[in-house]
Amino acid sequence: MNSVGRLSMVGRRIGGAVGDGVIATVVAVVVAVVGLEAFSVVHWPAFNSSNVTRAVTTVGQVVAAVVLVVAVGLMRARRWPWVAKVLSWVGISGFVTVTLGMPLAATKLYLYGISVDQEFRTEFLTRLTDSAALHDMTYVDLPPYYSAGWFWVGGRVASVLGLSGWEAFKPWAIVSLAVASVLAAVLWSKLIRADWAVGVAAVTTAVMVAYASPEAYSAVLVVLFAPAMVLAWGALHRPPSSGDETSVATAGGWGAVIGTGVFLGVSAMSYTLFFGIAVFAVCLMGLFAWVAAIARRRGETDRAGLWWLRELGPILLRLIVIGVISGALGLLTYGPYLLQALSGHMSNAAMHYLPEAGSQLAFPMFDFSLLGLLCLVGTIWLVLRAASSRRAQALGIAVVAIYLWSLLSMTVTVIGTTLLEFRLEPILQVLLASAGVFGFAEGTRAVYQILNEPKRFRAVAVVVGVLGALAFAQDIPSILNTEITTAYTDTDGNGTRADQRSPSAVSHYHEVDAALLAQTGRPRDRTVVLTADTSFLAYYPYYGFQALTPHYANPLAEFDARADEIARWSELESPAELRDALAHSPWRAPDAFLFRSSGDSYTLRLSSDVYPNDPNVRRYSVTFPKTLFADPHFRITDIGPFTLVVVQ
Repeated sequence: MNSVGRLSMVGRRIGGAVGDGVIATVVAVVVAVVGLEAFSVVHWPAFNSSNVTRAVTTVGQVVAAVVLVVAVGLMRARRWPWVAKVLSWVGISGFVTVTLGMPLAATKLYLYGISVDQEFRTEFLTRLTDSAALHDMTYVDLPPYYSAGWFWVGGRVASVLGLSGWEAFKPWAIVSLAVASVLAAVLWSKLIRADWAVGVAAVTTAVMVAYASPEAYSAVLVVLFAPAMVLAWGALHRPPSSGDETSVATAGGWGAVIGTGVFLGVSAMSYTLFFGIAVFAVCLMGLFAWVAAIARRRGETDRAGLWWLRELGPILLRLIVIGVISGALGLLTYGPYLLQALSGHMSNAAMHYLPEAGSQLAFPMFDFSLLGLLCLVGTIWLVLRAASSRRAQALGIAVVAIYLWSLLSMTVTVIGTTLLEFRLEPILQVLLASAGVFGFAEGTRAVYQILNEPKRFRAVAVVVGVLGALAFAQDIPSILNTEITTAYTDTDGNGTRADQRSPSAVSHYHEVDAALLAQTGRPRDRTVVLTADTSFLAYYPYYGFQALTPHYANPLAEFDARADEIARWSELESPAELRDALAHSPWRAPDAFLFRSSGDSYTLRLSSDVYPNDPNVRRYSVTFPKTLFADPHFRITDIGPFTLVVVQ
């Protein structure tokens, strides 16, 4: 194929994939929005006090499974291909919507509520709902360190709909997961036969929802990771034979090169760690592709000079193009931070976390569960088909990359850091589950042939597969039980708990917000608040003087130095000294303090990094004598358990 024809082929392949992706996205958005709206019109009991929503969830999952079975049936019969496509997208997005939306139907909060890590994620969404500019979630005048892609898009959606960040978090999380799942189905359909694509996309979607959905902004990458790795292998490994997947004319792998670059770029915009492991896996694929190219030419007689090095050229060119595309996309969100980091002081504790799971290799294939069984089948298939299947090669190299990354993460603990390998387990589960689907499909076909093709065998295989998938799916609410329960026990931005119990101190936040607006006379995003109740910043877009923990603080914010400055302020002896200290603060000083009152003092509960200990955070209190604020320059207001001090 000449260069013009190849370019035309690249355009057609990319155009077809983008067209399907756009239509699939629209379908997923419609299904998710209609589903969530339908769930909201009924007054459901709380999930943690009733089994009603669990029962309705199971019914919805069965309906989604029936839709998917019909779609696969139409594909195998080669009838109404577009109807089959749309039905597959409806089934997959409907499954995500009902599995997450129905158990959470009686609460406005998403999995984990506003607790633990969900607090800073909600804070980030609140910040980017308030403004389209790339600001750090907590600190004023700093660009974001954490990848802003998912939060920026969600913030723009929330702004258009007139929702606050905390209120938009749940619907945006569910809609984005539904969209990512159907996009994974579209990508699979461009790589393998259509009916298999639906099956593997549905299974990996279920695994993603079960084990990755609490961290929605990373889960959108988890479900796309496996097909993206197959795509990347197709971009880098171009043997003379077209392999076992298809005999259709290709564009020389350049469409796959562009697609891989886009995936890596979106990963950089959405989740830095997953971008890192994806880059590592793609580079490892490049190495394997080079070794395979050398092995192919080893028996040829026309080798001369550094022929083995010349085999690297085409692979390296493709890697460079992938890097340019992904780098350009990644700079859209990381550019401002990298620019300021060139001249800023940095102290990064983000990698200082080593739980027990991070000190051991994960072997999901040996878990006593349906997922464990599927992963075991996938492991066997990867080994058996490593020499003959490009899919097995791609998924296998990605699995190897994760294990190598894990070992490297454990090794670098000796120099005082980690690579957070425990967060990669959902990707490993999805990769092995993908392989398990292929192993199950090929294994049942082999058994079918060995048994002389009995008439009912295929029906038996389909029934067993579907029932196994349903058995796993209906257990997902149990897997997510803690996360769902927390969404009902946390107090939302309206000051209520979805389980109808007494709310926490969060119920007073709206009074604090009203007092701040009235006493400062400034918009929220022009006010800096020093508080240990940092969930206040998750509900309202004020800037904070100090983040929740050093691990989620911007490295440019000088977390430790700020903590020392706060401690120094607490030890001053007069209001005049405090006013002078605030006036000469190295950073933008707080415009207000939100304390807890304790006797003759006000207290702040702060934190410090104590890695390599586990837990890696030490909590401690800083106490301010009330006499430090006995001055007309400080306006003091008691609101419930809080004391608000506004600097006049």
